[in-house]
Amino acid sequence: MSDHYVKVKVQLEQMKTLGEDEGKQGVDAEEHLQEPSPPASGSPDPSSINTSGGDASSPSITSKLRGKGRTKQGKDDKNCSGKHISDLPSHGSVVSAPSGRNQNRLEHEQTLHVRGTGKVLQGKSESNGNCVTVHASKNVQETRREDGLKLSQRKRRPVTVDTSKAKTSLEALKISIKYLKWKEFPLGRRAACDIYWHGVSFHDNENIVSGQVNKFPGMIDMLRKINLSRAMRTTQELFPEEYDFYPRSWILPEEYQQFSTQIRMVKENDATVNPTFIVKPDGGSQGDGIYLIRDPSDLKLMAGSQAKQGVVQEYIHKPLLIDKLKFDIRLYVLIKSMEPLEIYIAKEGLTRFCTEPYQEPSQKNLSHVFMHLTNYSLNVHSGNFIHSDSQNTGSKRTLSSVLYRLAAKGVDIKRVWSDIIALVIKTVIAVVPELKVYYQAEIPPGKPGPTCFQILGFDILLMKNLKPILLEVNSNPSMRIEHEKEVSPGVFEYVPSPVDEDVKVGVIRDTLRLMDPGLKKASVSQSKAGGFEHKEEISVEGEKQEKSLEEGVLPSLCLKQVYPKYSKQFNCLRLVERIASLFIRFLGVKGNMRLGPTAFRTFFRTCKLSNSNFTMASVDILYIDITRRWSGTISDSREAGMGLQAFVEAFFFLAGRRFKSLVLREQVVSLLELCEAQLESQPGGEDRRSVSCSRALPRAVKTQTLGQANPQLSSPAPQRRAASQDYRLHQRLKPRMLRANVEN
Repeated sequence: MSDHYVKVKVQLEQMKTLGEDEGKQGVDAEEHLQEPSPPASGSPDPSSINTSGGDASSPSITSKLRGKGRTKQGKDDKNCSGKHISDLPSHGSVVSAPSGRNQNRLEHEQTLHVRGTGKVLQGKSESNGNCVTVHASKNVQETRREDGLKLSQRKRRPVTVDTSKAKTSLEALKISIKYLKWKEFPLGRRAACDIYWHGVSFHDNENIVSGQVNKFPGMIDMLRKINLSRAMRTTQELFPEEYDFYPRSWILPEEYQQFSTQIRMVKENDATVNPTFIVKPDGGSQGDGIYLIRDPSDLKLMAGSQAKQGVVQEYIHKPLLIDKLKFDIRLYVLIKSMEPLEIYIAKEGLTRFCTEPYQEPSQKNLSHVFMHLTNYSLNVHSGNFIHSDSQNTGSKRTLSSVLYRLAAKGVDIKRVWSDIIALVIKTVIAVVPELKVYYQAEIPPGKPGPTCFQILGFDILLMKNLKPILLEVNSNPSMRIEHEKEVSPGVFEYVPSPVDEDVKVGVIRDTLRLMDPGLKKASVSQSKAGGFEHKEEISVEGEKQEKSLEEGVLPSLCLKQVYPKYSKQFNCLRLVERIASLFIRFLGVKGNMRLGPTAFRTFFRTCKLSNSNFTMASVDILYIDITRRWSGTISDSREAGMGLQAFVEAFFFLAGRRFKSLVLREQVVSLLELCEAQLESQPGGEDRRSVSCSRALPRAVKTQTLGQANPQLSSPAPQRRAASQDYRLHQRLKPRMLRANVEN
């Protein structure tokens, strides 16, 4: 015990001596503000300034010395906040703004102004009121980086990625995860991961209740040739000038007679016209089943005893050529979010070249697939296919190399790129309404589930006049970074492809960076139409700074945000999305994708669309007419009722009847405004879905309008009974006098 008291006494004497020395220094603080105090070692160091009122290493001081320290600190406050800051020399000295009296015992940050740089640093203050010494000779950015690294290591854990279902994108994904220093689980994980990377569809892994999945529910179905053509046709009806980048299409086999009649009439009017058409199977990929025809009789409609589902489109016979070869563009597009809608486009893409010089189609060369079809999976088997490690030669090149070559010939590349961006945004706007129906059916409100994002592959053809044409959209674009090479006759193996790796690894890596769960989500304002009231670009600079602190320097993002950045120009195109929000609102049954007759009548009553000229009986007839016609076109429908596309057709019909003097677009807008106004006037109307993914809205709102038509329907049991009565209503409502009642 005696030894302990001796040690304490010695410490108190040392502290008293230090306090007296610092008191003398404090008196002359104003006179010698620019002169740094000597370090403890006794050797002067002009690059450091001690702004403390006492020794930073002292654990405690007496109350008398604390009082002196506060007095001196008050003087320093006046000096640092006054004109003396501007009197500092311009060689990089540092001055601190010490804490106030009430913050003496609290840990806080102090602002450090670096003379000559205009930069502001943040230095930590100790709990005893002293400020940590800052060395001006040290690089400011290095100091910030080291502090950030220490902070991130303490607070953040590595992002976890489940790659067990990644399939062909696995190699590029592994490289990206290693680059980001994240944690990969190649065999899956019992605990939840932050990101699940699927190779095919949303359902590759079942029972995911959290995290993020790189596939949207329903994306595969939505981007099949038939569904994509229907979605594009609907938007073409509303905005024919805006959607002229998609070739005219007919759906097979249901529109075969219409196709045959129209082609026959064209040839009868002008015998010199002999158009060419390209036939694509509905679920085909990699060029499988694609062929060219010049006469409807050449269509192969049957596969055994079953009719072939597919589309026939006008063939673009004047494409842009390079080295006398036809080529197309594979552009990678990230849908980061569907609500709010966020779209990113990769700045770099691929160009795939045919392997035979192009000639306009004739009866002789229609079967020359290496001349007319740009699919890599077809041309790779041509003897003329060139595998090249260079980005600007060979049968597969980077998009930038092609654009540079066009620019050298005087082509306005900015205009071409602007047209491509517009094509991408318009296409996504066309398919989003149906995707939202799939999403709410898969993850209804109140049910736990992951958020989704997805990389799509847009295949775009440039015409001779440089106008971009959409060929198709791939829900599962190949992310393989190897290519097939024949090492011996008939023996193929995969070897690295530098061109693929340069493009695809960057796309996956930066997609992961954007989806990093540690980043704060930017807030984006939404308009009544489900779009955005004003243009607001989500900053990527903040993300790059945060990531550089954690992982070191990363290259700038290869993904460019195009929506909502350019939302003002395209929000007016989201009319079908507003119709989809009405459709989702009245679905009623959790997880349902089709509207029953009860829900259709409820929509009619709630929006007050019935009148003397169009009674509720006519509503029932309209429902049966449209539903039966659409059920015959969708062979794999999982449930009975009216789907979104059928509902859109009914909505167009009602808009035309109610606003006869207007053109279709204005008719639809007027009816939408009428319906939305009626819904807003209902109790709780301000909480209605506004083009939502339905998870953002409470479940109670979904069934609110049903309860207004019949108060008993506000409870779950009557709703289920009403849904089960839909089939019986189908049986009771006879289709006789169908057409006459609809025309009335």
